[in-house]
Amino acid sequence: MNAPLSRRNLIKTVGATALLTQLKRSAAAPGQIAGALGGPRICLEIRANFAAGGPDEESMRRVRQLGVEHVLTGGPPIPWDEKQLRTLMDRLKSGGLTLGNLMIGEFPNTLYGRPGRDEEIDKVRQSIRAAGAAGLPVVEYNFYAHRLVEGYCEEKGRAGAGLTAFDYDRVKNLPPLPTEGAHSLEEMWGNITYFLKAVVPVAEESGVRLALHPNDPPAPLSRGSEQIMGSLAGWKRLIEIVPSKSNGITFDCGVTKELGEDPVEVCRYFGSRDRINHVHFRNVRVERPREKYTEVFLDEGEVDMFGVMKELVRQKYPRLIFPEHPRGLDADRDAPSLKSGYPGGGAYTGYAFNVGYTRAMLQAAQGR
Repeated sequence: MNAPLSRRNLIKTVGATALLTQLKRSAAAPGQIAGALGGPRICLEIRANFAAGGPDEESMRRVRQLGVEHVLTGGPPIPWDEKQLRTLMDRLKSGGLTLGNLMIGEFPNTLYGRPGRDEEIDKVRQSIRAAGAAGLPVVEYNFYAHRLVEGYCEEKGRAGAGLTAFDYDRVKNLPPLPTEGAHSLEEMWGNITYFLKAVVPVAEESGVRLALHPNDPPAPLSRGSEQIMGSLAGWKRLIEIVPSKSNGITFDCGVTKELGEDPVEVCRYFGSRDRINHVHFRNVRVERPREKYTEVFLDEGEVDMFGVMKELVRQKYPRLIFPEHPRGLDADRDAPSLKSGYPGGGAYTGYAFNVGYTRAMLQAAQGR
């Protein structure tokens, strides 16, 4: 005879069911990366190599050996073609990888409001339609009048590891480049408003989210040009130009701290509005906001990295997290083919550190 369903027996039954559910979940955990059960997905960058139909086997294997299943890369010349994108995505799929973000560019006339921007914007719209048709969820882009990379230099970190520093005093008096000119803040706002009103409706129709990366470095002036995404006020203004989930940002917690802002609070602001369409996960030490700072290892800067991750998990953010800008380690310096594009930057070994740290943050935030 079955025991009567008393309050005590009910509690035991519910408890046993919860325990069984947890055991089943734990049994499924080995071999699964953080994010496989839902939530954020850790990603890495991979060279697209469109001429060869996609990345080579070694490149894909390196990514998968780190337990990463999602990648991003730079797109081909615009306009993109659906078949071209599907070829790349199928190639990545054969290596166990999913393409989740493609960077678009090559529209200088649009940036500067010059003749020919309508033709460029039409190519961008064609590209977004191709991305949607191929099933690509996010297209990322920049809108720099100039990126002041001239201010980067290498610093030495722990045991001689490479760090990337920025010092505005070294470059604040650099003149505008003849090919770019100098552009005011309102001029640049006018240019991006024109762009967004033309492309966001197409992105909505295509099921694609656009992610604008903030100005980095966010210096007050970049060779004479002001920067629309060089302040938190600018980030907030951007998403109001065209109210749409397709008009979002790349939330970079490192750049947020470079601005002197609280990354957790900023993450909450944009996440609550569902406008975080991509995430860059990195750490910095700031001496003067916007002007002097050092990009450091994920575990030693001023950003509350776990706080950011907990906020993303709380929001149920479902897209990619890129633990970018690996630090320069000796193991990477000994492999010339894996050099970084940043002073003091690293490559594969540095990425292995970043991925491991980010995965630990994610698993802890998910309570796993």
